[in-house]
Amino acid sequence: MKVLVHIDDASAWRDALSQRLNDLGIEDAEVMTSQEASYAERTSVDYLAAWKPDEALLRDCTNLKGIINLGAGVDALLANPALPAGVPIVKLRDAGMAELIADYVRYGLLHFQRDFDRYARQQAERRWQPHALVDKQDWPVGVLGLGAIGAKVAQAIAADGFPVLGWSRSPKSIEGIQCHHGEQGLNQLLGQVKTLVLLLPDTPDTQHLINASTLAKLSTGASLINPGRGSLIDDTALIEALGAHDTPGRLRGALLDAFVVEPLSNDNPLWTHPRVLITPHMAGPTPLRDALAQVAESIVALARGKPVQVIDQRAGY
Repeated sequence: MKVLVHIDDASAWRDALSQRLNDLGIEDAEVMTSQEASYAERTSVDYLAAWKPDEALLRDCTNLKGIINLGAGVDALLANPALPAGVPIVKLRDAGMAELIADYVRYGLLHFQRDFDRYARQQAERRWQPHALVDKQDWPVGVLGLGAIGAKVAQAIAADGFPVLGWSRSPKSIEGIQCHHGEQGLNQLLGQVKTLVLLLPDTPDTQHLINASTLAKLSTGASLINPGRGSLIDDTALIEALGAHDTPGRLRGALLDAFVVEPLSNDNPLWTHPRVLITPHMAGPTPLRDALAQVAESIVALARGKPVQVIDQRAGY
């Protein structure tokens, strides 16, 4: 069995994955990185474990029996024109990312709920002005996307004391979460929350879900946190909702981690907007230790013809 790894710090993944496969009884596994593999070796690879492989790599891998996507989002992979047809794709489901993303969301919530955004502006003005505290129980949070990661993030926030309203396309039931679904459920949720968290996949149905119409349904002074996908937001509508630099708009502020084009271009107006915090897609990096088990077990299941949860390429997740 030949496995090719394509990700930052691929050598660490290569060594750890080789040991893990050996522990699972695959003693003949040959694991290599995309940087060290020759063209001939690429053409004979059985399984590709990768994060955002380029077209050249996918075209070289002509013998693939399966692809393991080393992250939760598969939109970049599915959009790759060199993606081979008929090859099953398995994506990581949580694998330690939910805890990291929950921490990111916690930071964003406290940033707005405890008025740190206001205090930062006041510091620049040398203005000493305490603000009245709004209790967590009076700060409802909306979480759009209740998959493996979204559900855990929603429950973590609820455990912290925030009322949490969740939304998904189809009905779901999660303990401690007020679940909504469909267009009517989304409209009901938007009008009730002070902070909206985006954890939806990138699909044709979710692109620009956050637009002028949905932003207008949020209460004045609401905030937005996006550790999900950049395509969920219509940036033009977002900037309009945030208002001009010296005139606040309907939206109080936004913490953004994902963008359609990454890195974010130097001339993007989001960089300099005073009510926007930007992070470089770091909310939920793939933890090597936690992800290894899923990657190795998926490869073994595919190799042995056992059931494995693959993505629905038409649905996009």
